[in-house]
Amino acid sequence: MTVHFIGAGPGAADLLTFRAAALMAAAPVCLYAGTYITREMLAHCPADVELVDTAKVNLDEQVAIMKRATEEGRDVARLCSGDPSLYSAIAEQTRRLDAEGVEWDVTPGVPAYAAAAALVGKELTVPEVAQTVILTRAQRDSTKMPPEESLRELARTHATLVLHLAITFVRQLQEVLVPEYGEDCPVVVVSRAEQPEELILRGTLADIADQVEAHGLRQAAIIIVGWALDVEDFPESHLYRTRHR
Repeated sequence: MTVHFIGAGPGAADLLTFRAAALMAAAPVCLYAGTYITREMLAHCPADVELVDTAKVNLDEQVAIMKRATEEGRDVARLCSGDPSLYSAIAEQTRRLDAEGVEWDVTPGVPAYAAAAALVGKELTVPEVAQTVILTRAQRDSTKMPPEESLRELARTHATLVLHLAITFVRQLQEVLVPEYGEDCPVVVVSRAEQPEELILRGTLADIADQVEAHGLRQAAIIIVGWALDVEDFPESHLYRTRHR
């Protein structure tokens, strides 16, 4: 029996891979984060599924539930919001499952930043404007950031920045990023992408904090910063440039 870590995407029940939906439909046990996973998403599970909201149990309890289920001959669907490769905490879970001899695998999902970019119809890598995307997060009372990955250092690259778990620190982000990107640098905030409460804010580093605070955003939001979000004058990429035969 296997624990399947499944990328549940940004929230829409139809933004799953076929593999993810099939694994959910076949798993008698499903662990999910109630803060992010919708009821519509859980509808892919069997009618008699054992549902466990991980917001209500700690890591040791989660691993114990997964181990018990596999010992009983039942597969487990462990849903991760977005894609499991980003801020999903599967590293600490799989380390413990390995120690317990429990089999596991990973199914990718649509990352939240990709859903956000799609909703605003933007490419994050525009020729000669931005060819690098940095996926990072803010840090205050959460897990420490490596010293070489401070936001101030990352901002010096002028790459497109995608910030997770940072919406409550938007005022501080503004103070750090303005000196490098400028007040007019475009910013997009997407809250609860592809969910009924979806909210999209467009602005600049000068005004985005005011907008976020006015809407009272506290969680489940992606912040994208960079000139690739609002540029019209750029060369075409070499890949699609007209070629003479």
